[in-house]
Amino acid sequence: MQTRVEIADFENWRTVAGEAAKLLSSGEVVAVPTETVYGLAACAFDAGAVARIFEAKKRPTFDPLIVHVAGIRELARVAVVPDGLQQVVRELAGAFWPGPLTMVLPRHEDVPDIVTSGLPTVAVRASSHEVMRYLTKELGPIAAPSANRFGRISPTSAHAVMSELGGRIPLIIDGGACTNGLESTIVAVEEGEKRPILRLLRPGPVTKEQL
Repeated sequence: MQTRVEIADFENWRTVAGEAAKLLSSGEVVAVPTETVYGLAACAFDAGAVARIFEAKKRPTFDPLIVHVAGIRELARVAVVPDGLQQVVRELAGAFWPGPLTMVLPRHEDVPDIVTSGLPTVAVRASSHEVMRYLTKELGPIAAPSANRFGRISPTSAHAVMSELGGRIPLIIDGGACTNGLESTIVAVEEGEKRPILRLLRPGPVTKEQL
């Protein structure tokens, strides 16, 4: 497979994002920039497309993926937030979305098992990068782990993605260097006996102190 690289600059990023949307709609995978690291994207509700992510990355299927949504209003498409967690989820989203915070919440039954590795939870975030935001608004939830082979360093440039996945995917969107350059913070939001509990699963740009 030949991998194309399309530069998404200030003038044409919408056009390039539109090309990516067409490929994603057809069941393909595309490497796209976010504010944290480059992600390998597929439509989250297309199990066949999501399987291509695992194939391209050589990622074991027991390792669940992060799902990107346009914002808090779209969260209900992929997660079922219990009444006891509604307030804290809204507060976290209000403070850190769009941005580098991933919340782990009870999954919606519409999310394919391959996305969550069969777990009852789903990891969700809303990216602040204009390309990913465009795709989630146009196509709905997007599954997108880092765009590298499994176990390797997460890429923060299109060149690094090409080194990892060149010849394995059809398109890389070059949006320049990632602003954070560090994978998103992951926090599990769970019900406790008296109040919600936050468990930090992966440190990142949003610190424990900020949470």
